[in-house]
Amino acid sequence: MDRLKRYLPILDWGRDYDRQSLVSDLLAAVIVTIMLIPQSLAYALLAGLPAEMGLYASILPLIAYGIFGTSRTLSVGPVAVVSLMTASAIGSIASAGSVDYIAAALLLAMMSGAFLLLMGILRMGFLANFLSHPVIAGFITASGIIIAFSQLKHILGIQAHGENLLALLISLFEHIDDTNLYTLAVGIPVVAFLFWVRSGLKPLLVKMGLSDYAASMLSKTGPVFGVVATSVVAYLWALGDKNVSLVGQVPTGLPSLTFPELANPAWKELLVSAIFISIIGFVESVSVGHTLAAKRRQKISTDQELIGLGAANLAASVSGGYPVTGGFARSVVNFDAGAVTPAAGMFTAVGIALAAMVFTPYLAYLPKATLAATIIVAVLSLVDFSILKRSWTYGKSDFVAVATTILVTLTMGVETGVACGVLASLMLHLYKTSKPHMAVVGEVPGTEHYRNVNRHKVITHSNILSLRIDESLYFANASYIEDRVYELLEDMPLVEHVILMCTAVNEIDLSALEALESINARLKDQGLKLHLSEVKGPVMDALQRSHFLQQLSGQVFLSQHQAVQQLAGDSGQTTSHNWEI
Repeated sequence: MDRLKRYLPILDWGRDYDRQSLVSDLLAAVIVTIMLIPQSLAYALLAGLPAEMGLYASILPLIAYGIFGTSRTLSVGPVAVVSLMTASAIGSIASAGSVDYIAAALLLAMMSGAFLLLMGILRMGFLANFLSHPVIAGFITASGIIIAFSQLKHILGIQAHGENLLALLISLFEHIDDTNLYTLAVGIPVVAFLFWVRSGLKPLLVKMGLSDYAASMLSKTGPVFGVVATSVVAYLWALGDKNVSLVGQVPTGLPSLTFPELANPAWKELLVSAIFISIIGFVESVSVGHTLAAKRRQKISTDQELIGLGAANLAASVSGGYPVTGGFARSVVNFDAGAVTPAAGMFTAVGIALAAMVFTPYLAYLPKATLAATIIVAVLSLVDFSILKRSWTYGKSDFVAVATTILVTLTMGVETGVACGVLASLMLHLYKTSKPHMAVVGEVPGTEHYRNVNRHKVITHSNILSLRIDESLYFANASYIEDRVYELLEDMPLVEHVILMCTAVNEIDLSALEALESINARLKDQGLKLHLSEVKGPVMDALQRSHFLQQLSGQVFLSQHQAVQQLAGDSGQTTSHNWEI
């Protein structure tokens, strides 16, 4: 039963579900549903798909995630970055909105779901760690800028295309003379209104007597007011006859369950995109899930999250949707609204389904400029250039990775940006660990502790070089460590013993082992001895499987203090604190 609960978390939280949880989840579902309707329509527009597909992607996927997901408050559905990546992936295969384009979107959702599910079954949630948060923040910032500029064509009522910022700007400039003033008169006020709603509506509602909670929740529904108002204006003034682009007739009812055509030759072109979408969606979702879970002292399982998101995407593919993931904005609203279990997401799915069956006829007069305004305001909140300043201040290597990711995404498109982000994260890790921090250490007087000679007044011995290596030893840093040992010995002619303090060494791979063997042989030829201290159990097990310990010129000591006490002999003691390391 416990094993079944691990793969079906609904059996865990569903067992203790009570009336109080029901009321809390229903209230949260109502608020998220109101927020999600315009968002779903807008993100479908961003993906180049019919508006109703945004609604469809917010029904069955929410139910699937509620069954298999582990986050109590994560809300799954269309999100800006994944929608942009979907448009980028399919745009080269078919024309936006065409039958082939829709078929490719369904296939992309299925491939993404299958990839996530496979990763979950193989328990590969650790892969999320290969994308550093600064790099992801840089990618999302660049994507937000591209998304915002891509929606200006709907605000201006012109045609413009491009997969990167430069191409978009050129296209917008070339068509700027075709601006439709009626469309502009709709889009600009909605953008201004939605920006005001984010900061000005809540204080106004509080002044009117509403509680802080009620005012906060009501302010989240701002896009709905924009949708209703502009739809009424478009109907009364017949804006469609003035070449204002409207959503048009949206099919009423629920989507029929269909299986994507697996024989579609487009799968070869979509494979890499499906992997990128899966990874980015998973990282974003897990980040949000961990953040919200920590606030309630809960936890999520990254491996099971892969299964939950995989199931959600598979559900989207058979129900007329497109790739989905956990959204930051709606998840925060779901959390703040008091959702306590994934049932809130399921109730939201019911609300979206009712909207698809009842309200879609009223969307015919909704200007696309309104949806574009919704997207622009939503994605600009994702743009965070402060990451550049923080990374520059904290570490130049992080800054280079973030700046490179932003620059490549803006100039070459989102897929290249994702690839660059993954590569930058891996290269950043390799760079940092290829030159590990190594400190010459000495005894803190009156203790058995050994600290960096540059930071503390410590006792050292002229015949001993005690070197602490603050990193695991592997192929990327093996040569660096070897060279550093020889470099230090050149300035210490009286040394007879070299002790490598392995407190922070969690692993020694074969390349590093060969480097240790080389150090041992060279020191032995010079009449010096190599010793190890404080070697961890798993590392010791690995060394015992080799011939290194038999060839070692010195000993392996349980503690650094024991090693120094035994090897110091009658050599003079020196108090040191200003070595150049």
